[in-house]
This record gives sequence, structure tokens and C-alpha cells, in this order.
Amino acid sequence: MGSLKREILELLDKDLEFRYAVAGYLGLSEILKRLDSITEEQKNLREEQTKIWREIASIREEQMSLREEQVKLREEQIRLREDFNKLRDDFNKLREDFNKMLAVIGRMDVRLSRVEKTLEKLTIDVEDEAKSVIKYRLKEMGINVDLTSLILPGLELNIYGVSDDICVIGEAAVRAEAGLVDKLLDKLGKLRGSYPEKLRKNIILVMYVSLPMVELVEKAKEVGIWLLKATEEFYRPGELFLKD
Repeated sequence: MGSLKREILELLDKDLEFRYAVAGYLGLSEILKRLDSITEEQKNLREEQTKIWREIASIREEQMSLREEQVKLREEQIRLREDFNKLRDDFNKLREDFNKMLAVIGRMDVRLSRVEKTLEKLTIDVEDEAKSVIKYRLKEMGINVDLTSLILPGLELNIYGVSDDICVIGEAAVRAEAGLVDKLLDKLGKLRGSYPEKLRKNIILVMYVSLPMVELVEKAKEVGIWLLKATEEFYRPGELFLKD
């Protein structure tokens, strides 16, 4: 091996062509090495480039997804705006309807107030009429008694009057049903329990009703209560005084 090296060195020193050949070989080898190195670098660059393109593709996909989400959000925003506008229109309509209803209620209140005043006047007129008619009818029967109203704690009678041993107790109404009989009997019970001094030995129960229902007439007949109005007697018991 040592002698081979010496021969090569001598050839390099003495043989110009050999020296050029070796020099050319050495230069080509270096070039090949550099080429190999460049090839490896290119391969790495291509791999990096591939990664970059993949990342770019992923970014584009994300951009597309974001655009789609943006479109959906815009559509949702438009839908919400439309819903809001619809709700606003519905609310305005409801407010208008509510204001109209308030106006109607206001007019109804006025009418009801008028009706209440009319009914109150009718009731007062009927009560006054009842006292006058009943007094006149009793006078025809030989019974003289002044009639008025009786107001006590927890008790109020439209028609009340006493004369000697006679007591008149009654109710007056424009229109009434059978419940008026129970109402009158209940008041009689309260008088007996709490105010016996207001009663007399002979009691006349009377109801003055301008428009009595059929049930009221039947109930008055069952109990024995005098039922009449100015132009008609619906029922007069054979015995006018109440029997215990």
C-alpha cells in the first residue's frame, strides 16, 4: 500500500496528463457531491413546499368554511330582522287593538254608569210607588198604616210600617225571581231574632214587583205572601196576616 502511494505521488509529480486526469476526477467528484447535496436540499425544499401547499389548502378550506358561516350568519341576521319587524308590527297592532278596547271599555263604563243611575232611579221610584200603592190597598181593606223604609245594622227593608198590633214588612223590585221570597223570609227571621220590638202580633208580608217571574208567583203562593204591582195583584192570600 505504501509503495502504491509513492507511485501515485511520483506520477502526479512527473506525469502531467495523469495529474490532469486525477485533478479532473477530483473536481467531478466534488461536483457530484455538491449535486447530491443540492438534490437532497431540493427534495427537502419540495417536501417543505408540499407542506406549505397543504397548509395553504387547509387555510383556504378554513376560509371557505368561514365564508359559509358568514353567509349563514347574514341569512340568520336577515331572518331575525324580519322576525323582529314582524313582532314590532304585531305589537303595534296589539297596542292599537288594546287602545280600541280601552276606548270601548270607556264607552261601556259611561253606559253602565247611566244604566246604574237609571236602575237606581227606577228602584227608588218603585219603592216610593210600592209604599203608595200598598198603603192605598190596605186602606181599602180598612187598615191604616204609614209605610217607610227600615234600616238597621245588618238589615234593610224597602217597605216597613206599624199601626197598633199590625206590622207590614215587604220588598220592592223592578224585576225579581223566586229568590226574593227567601230574601224576605230571611229578613223576617233577623227581625225576630235581633229586633223583636219592631214586630207586632199581626204581620203582613208583601212584595211589590213590576215584573215578577213565574217562579216568584208560585213561591209567593206556597208561602202565603201578598204579591202585587200598581195595576195587578198576582196573588193575595185568603188570610192576609202571616200565620206562625
